[in-house]
Amino acid sequence: MIFSPLERMIAMRYLRARRQEGFISVISWFSLIGIGLGVATLIVVMSVMNGFREELFSRVLGLNGHLNIYAMQGSLYDYDPMVERLRKVPGVTDVSPTVEAQALVTKDGVASGVFVRGVVPDAFRRRPTVSQHISFGSLNDFDGDKIAIGIRMAERLGVRVGDSITLISPVSQNTIFGSAPRLRAYQIAAIFDVGMFEYDNNFVFMPLAAAQIFFRTGNGVSALEIFIKDPQNPDKIRLDLVTAAQSPGSAIRLLDWRQNNSSFFTAIQVERNVMFLILTLIIVVAAFNIISSLIMLVKDKGHDIAILRTMGATRGMIMRIFFLNGASIGLIGTAFGLVLGVLIADHIESVRQIVQYVTKTEVFSPEVYFLTQLPSVIDWHEVVQVVLMALGLSFAATLYPSWRAAKLDPVEALRYE
Repeated sequence: MIFSPLERMIAMRYLRARRQEGFISVISWFSLIGIGLGVATLIVVMSVMNGFREELFSRVLGLNGHLNIYAMQGSLYDYDPMVERLRKVPGVTDVSPTVEAQALVTKDGVASGVFVRGVVPDAFRRRPTVSQHISFGSLNDFDGDKIAIGIRMAERLGVRVGDSITLISPVSQNTIFGSAPRLRAYQIAAIFDVGMFEYDNNFVFMPLAAAQIFFRTGNGVSALEIFIKDPQNPDKIRLDLVTAAQSPGSAIRLLDWRQNNSSFFTAIQVERNVMFLILTLIIVVAAFNIISSLIMLVKDKGHDIAILRTMGATRGMIMRIFFLNGASIGLIGTAFGLVLGVLIADHIESVRQIVQYVTKTEVFSPEVYFLTQLPSVIDWHEVVQVVLMALGLSFAATLYPSWRAAKLDPVEALRYE
């Protein structure tokens, strides 16, 4: 073994400080707790960031196409042949036309802006993000002039299934009295709760034919939504889709989910990297505490080191004793942080509820963070990286004090004894 029983015994004895060495022991405890909290904080923050990305990814891609084809100008017309060609591309699971536009929704004097999306009813029912999160009503009634809205919009407007709301189009119509806004009442067929505030509060889904009539697009659509088997890697199929979509006289552009939602995922990635660097400083500070405590321990144990040297202990043995002493602090602290971090990350929503109950404040506002629950996904590969980093910093922090102890001259240490 690397460390002999004598070296382990002396190192563990030095960890249990006597009364006159109490200050050194306090610093060691602070180092252990600091490393533990640093490791736990990193694991929790990385897990929450991963949870944010996974939740946004599943919600956004569950309601939107993985890739979208738009006309260079205006709407897409005569798109049926294009849809058939796209569906034959290997890796494509579905292609659906959609109409997208903004409008105003009113109910009993309450008005607000909404985003209206016209979709093919059968295609809309096949999307599990919506079909599996219907709180009231049924998508079987989603047809004709019946619509689906989010639960937060329903609460805000005070409506339920069967009630009607009025949509006002931004495109006006000409009358004998001049231009007037186009408005129409639609009955609510279903109320969904996908857990993403933006969709639950601001989106109205209606059948494609009804949307084409309301927004006066004729037979045109805003885009073709393309769903593929591997949405994480849209680049592999992009060229085939462009080739299949091209036709004489057509001018199109193809955008994938990363381009349409770049602000979401870029912000999360940048924040994740910055938080990792900032929180790593907690472990670095704790490692400096290990250095200071070991240096003071070496200073205090100079007499013991000199006696060990005169009894035949080598410099390597002295170095290993103090290395083992400091490494034990880092190892115990990292293990403590690992257990604490995994426990908190695995029960982060329960922790949030407890904090909210105790403080009587809203810790995780869906209006700010877009999601109604605090997500957490533990990536064990990242956990291993955090643990190895903490152990590496802890072990590195012991090298200089251990070297100082090994370099101590026994003659100088015992001269005034």
